[in-house]
This record gives sequence, structure tokens and C-alpha cells, in this order.
Amino acid sequence: MADKFSFDIVSEVNMMEVDNAVNQAQKELVNRFDFKGSKSAIELNKNDKKITLIADDDYKMKALKDILEGRFAKRGVSIKSLNYRAQENAFEGYIRQTAEIVSGLPLDKAKELAKLIRDSKIKVQTQIDGEKVKIISPKKDDLQQVIAYLKEVSFSLPLQFTNYR
Repeated sequence: MADKFSFDIVSEVNMMEVDNAVNQAQKELVNRFDFKGSKSAIELNKNDKKITLIADDDYKMKALKDILEGRFAKRGVSIKSLNYRAQENAFEGYIRQTAEIVSGLPLDKAKELAKLIRDSKIKVQTQIDGEKVKIISPKKDDLQQVIAYLKEVSFSLPLQFTNYR
């Protein structure tokens, strides 16, 4: 029996599900009555992991976001993985907004997560290893406490727990 148990905390996004969600949002956009005759669009750039929203006005931009987020939720992709940039004026008075798809734990977020776990006073060790945080403990119960604690806490990125040993 091992003397130490561990698991990894990662923040990953399934790009196939993102692609499916965007395709479904595009289909809904075509069929919605309030978007008839509009040049509104939702476009996914898979290489840059960005979604571009183009709308006629603020009302339609909000509706586009609602459509997109609804499709993300139905496909099981966390809305926390979308990082919206500021709106900007586009061609002929239209509004453009990009949303970056955040995948992986950046170093600053990994440090914030490690500090959050240390502040919980659960007796575990944390190690930042690239784009994941490794949690190590001699007791499995402590690891399960950490998972339960992180599920309760609202963190700014979606978290998955992998390599549970």
C-alpha cells in the first residue's frame, strides 16, 4: 500500500463540445424571429480558442451571449471557461465582442488555488506542476475533503480532478 495518495487539479475544456455548442448556437440564431434580417453572427476560431460575437446593438449582443451560454450549459461545458473581452465598434455601426476559451491553469490562478487550499487548514501538500496543481496526502480522507471543499468554493475557472491515486 502506498504511503502517499495524490490527485491533480486541472482546468480543461473539451473543444469538440465547444464546437458542437457553437454550431447549435448558430442554428438557433438562424431560426430566431428576433434575429431575422440581422447580420448577427457567432464564429469560432479553433486555433486561437476564441469565439467572436457580432450584433446590431446591445440588446442583440446580450441575446447572443444568452444563446451561446445556454448551448454551453446544455453541452456540459462550463461558462466559467469563457473570458469576455470589452465590446468594440465594428463595421457599419455593429458591435463585436470576443470571448476567449480559457484552458489550463495559468500560474497566477494555480498559486491562488494553492493558497485557497492552504487556507482551508486541511493537512495536504500542494505542488504547482505546469498547468496543474498536485495535491498529496498520507490520508485519502484529506484528499476527499479537498475535493468537497473546492466544489463548494466558487473559483473563477472550471476545475476537474484527475489522476486520483
